Amino acid sequence: MNLPNKITLTRIFMIPLFVIFFYLDVFNGRNYEILIAAIIFIVAASTDFLDGHIARSRGLVTNMGKFLDPIADKVLNSTAFILLLTRPAVFELKPFEDCGLIIAGICVALILARELIISGFRMIAAGKKVVLAADMIGKVKTVAQDAAIAMLLVGLPFLDLVFGKVCAYGGIAFLLLCTVLTVISGINYIVKNRQVLEDDAQ
Repeated sequence: MNLPNKITLTRIFMIPLFVIFFYLDVFNGRNYEILIAAIIFIVAASTDFLDGHIARSRGLVTNMGKFLDPIADKVLNSTAFILLLTRPAVFELKPFEDCGLIIAGICVALILARELIISGFRMIAAGKKVVLAADMIGKVKTVAQDAAIAMLLVGLPFLDLVFGKVCAYGGIAFLLLCTVLTVISGINYIVKNRQVLEDDAQ
């Protein structure tokens, strides 16, 4: 197993650690554990760029890497979004007190739906031996998702401070942005590769 694949596996193994710290309570309800979880998430998300760069620059791109890398990204971000929904306070700052969690839930549902749809689409493409390249919108979407999660996680323990509120509002803004980009990139991905859905000639 080469270095990029080891880095990708490390990202996968960090996900349970991220979940554990997100729900730990050793600071008497202050939620500083979530700050540690945020650091774990940021480190894990950063390895996405690292393993890809090493694989491409050193000619170490493998089928295992192509399989593991997108799975690691999707599981990490999906886990983080779902966990954040269990701590609604970060979405309920003024003026979102009554609708913040609902909006966040819709955003997360759209993001998860897109990922499932595109995963199924790629399976069909693989069955037809069609290689689908990632587009720029998809890459920007991933960065926006990482930024949204990181800011929401960092802000959550400090919602009683200006710093925490700024992070939370920034995270909500990036959540809305990444949701729009997620939907657009999903539609664009399918439209650009619509031949994958065409029935083979009999």
